[in-house]
Amino acid sequence: MANREKADVLQGTLDLMILQTVAAMGPLHGYAVAERLEQVSSGALQLNMGTLYPGLVRLEQRGFIRAQWNRTENNRRARYYSITAAGRRRLDGEKAEWTRMASIMQALLY
Repeated sequence: MANREKADVLQGTLDLMILQTVAAMGPLHGYAVAERLEQVSSGALQLNMGTLYPGLVRLEQRGFIRAQWNRTENNRRARYYSITAAGRRRLDGEKAEWTRMASIMQALLY
């Protein structure tokens, strides 16, 4: 896909992507979350920090992720985010809803 279109991300979708990423990968700093989303989407998702960090803060305030200061591989201080038990429950519910909606869209489109 040489001429990739960039994807716009809705708030609820971003929250789901962040939760899934930290659940699957373990504790990550914000930049690593953004890198992982770009990698998995083959470059279609290129989130700027002004989009990503409000999502991380929102999820932390709601108790779905927790942040802890640590050192990066470059020895810089960064907040590492990990999923909480409440976040796992939220992720499971959101994944079920996405699966349901995807099957509805599949039926409508094909």
